[in-house]
Amino acid sequence: MRNGLNYIMNRLKKKIGSLSIKEILELITSCKDEYKLLMKNSKKKIAEIGARRIPDVSTDDNFVIMTHCHSSIVNAILLEAKRQGKDHFKVVATETQPRLQGRKTVRKLLDAGIEVIHVVDSAMRWVVNHYEVDLIIIGADSITSEGTIINKIGSRLLALVAHEEHVPFYVASPLLKYNPQTSFGILEKIEMRDPKEVWEDAPKGLTILNPAFETVSRRYIDGLITEAGIFASSHVHNYFEKLYPDML
Repeated sequence: MRNGLNYIMNRLKKKIGSLSIKEILELITSCKDEYKLLMKNSKKKIAEIGARRIPDVSTDDNFVIMTHCHSSIVNAILLEAKRQGKDHFKVVATETQPRLQGRKTVRKLLDAGIEVIHVVDSAMRWVVNHYEVDLIIIGADSITSEGTIINKIGSRLLALVAHEEHVPFYVASPLLKYNPQTSFGILEKIEMRDPKEVWEDAPKGLTILNPAFETVSRRYIDGLITEAGIFASSHVHNYFEKLYPDML
């Protein structure tokens, strides 16, 4: 949404002096529709690119992919691989406490005929070790100029597990999730959500922390899967600048 607003505002600045109020409103509507189309096309392109990371033939019985929380982009990659006839893979999906968004991923994949294993968040390391996970893909809520990504709490734990177990760790995200303001020193804030999500009838006097997101350093990310291709997350600003100059 932030980049969508930048897209609209930058377009308005170029023409606003010569437009009537009606024309301004029409331009805003037009820009909004253009941006929605950019998002739709970027998702389709990412699905095609990401599906290539899933091999056509596996030497094992199954190629195991792990993901965390619910990402429509990651789901699009997995569904595209299934559409291409890649039937040998299965997915490990976490429950994602406290709101259990992982169940949404599970349902969508099962509906598409993809085999899924569901685990609690705290079993991340165990399952990577015991099920010989071949690939980990998560989504992103935001990307900084340094190549750090912000995603659902638990994402960094999974990245550390991938690093320890030598499992390729990818982040699938449209470049539209990039925050250009971070190149000027502005930090992304981690949202603290309602403690009642964790424990609705908690004992009095108890302090409950409910951080919704956390950072994953670029050092743990093997590559960003974007509409511009797959590259090191530290290069995100350059690709964003080339693809979306109207949002800077």
